[in-house]
Amino acid sequence: MKDQGRSTRKRTGGRRRPQHKKKKYELGREPTETTVGKTKLRALDARGNTEKVRALSTNVAQVATGDGTVEAEIEDVVENAANPNYVRRNIVTKGAVIATSEGNARVTSRPGQTGGVNAVLVEE
Repeated sequence: MKDQGRSTRKRTGGRRRPQHKKKKYELGREPTETTVGKTKLRALDARGNTEKVRALSTNVAQVATGDGTVEAEIEDVVENAANPNYVRRNIVTKGAVIATSEGNARVTSRPGQTGGVNAVLVEE
């Protein structure tokens, strides 16, 4: 299980002994690596009686142009600063540059957290 609590090591490298067991609110989930493809969403229970929608795959992006927002088709992932392997695997994350029908755009949303891709056109 993933744990998002404190590290078990101090800055000096010394061992930090646990004060309590892992609590449910300290556990995380594996990241949702949103791929380019037919739109597929998954709803998850989130904290506080809310629901989180994750995009497992999508081929549509809301692209902000100079004079409004346009729904564009995602063709390819051009660049991804988060991980160079994500470009080969066509994984969309925040900050990735994608090729769309409107031109190249930088992703401003987190598709694995919000369920959609929002992007802004990039001037070459």
